[in-house]
Amino acid sequence: MTWSTRELADLAGTTVNTVRHYHALGLLDEPSRRYNGYKQYRVPHLVRLLQLRRLAELGVPLAQIGALDGSGLKDALRALDAALHDEIERSQRARADIAAILHADAPVDTPHGFEAVAARLSETDRALIHICTQLYDPDAVAHLRRMVVAEPPAVSAKFAALPTDASDATRERLAGEVARVGANWRSTTWPWLHAAAKQTLVQALAELYNPAQHDVLRRAAAAGHEQPDAADRQRAS
Repeated sequence: MTWSTRELADLAGTTVNTVRHYHALGLLDEPSRRYNGYKQYRVPHLVRLLQLRRLAELGVPLAQIGALDGSGLKDALRALDAALHDEIERSQRARADIAAILHADAPVDTPHGFEAVAARLSETDRALIHICTQLYDPDAVAHLRRMVVAEPPAVSAKFAALPTDASDATRERLAGEVARVGANWRSTTWPWLHAAAKQTLVQALAELYNPAQHDVLRRAAAAGHEQPDAADRQRAS
């Protein structure tokens, strides 16, 4: 029994174009033809086509199928398995982050770990957190998260709304509030900051906050309440 190209494609659950593509790549042998020029596919062609479809279904690139023997294809499968494992882990992390963002109704681009507090932060503060999470190592990011959480929402709101022409008394009062909670997370004096990271952070602060806000941060720093905790001092030593 023989089949036409269309019949072979239907049997294998694929398309005529796919069959022709496999022929063009040299993955599927050309069949004999009848006197009228029509192709005559046989069982070996069907088996080969099903094998090709299975390998493609597993993710083996077509270019590798023709170039590798059985042992080489197994190595390709092992590499694919490792890649899929990494992709599954990334997908699981992404799903967990998405769930946290949706649960907290946080901005969609909130950095990992800050979902619970992001909604109450200003856009400027969130921008700085984005930069910090890129510059800091995991331990420093954890310290940053603790400080952001520790800052009362009222203090965050006052700092975000502070106008450039805020009075000296207003600045002093707000600096005292920031210093009292010991959560001046916008500081650039952390001992773990290397020179390049500190320069980037200083530049970010300069462009993100207005002069009055900078003055508040300087006053809070002068109060001496932004020193890292014992764990952070140990990390810095």
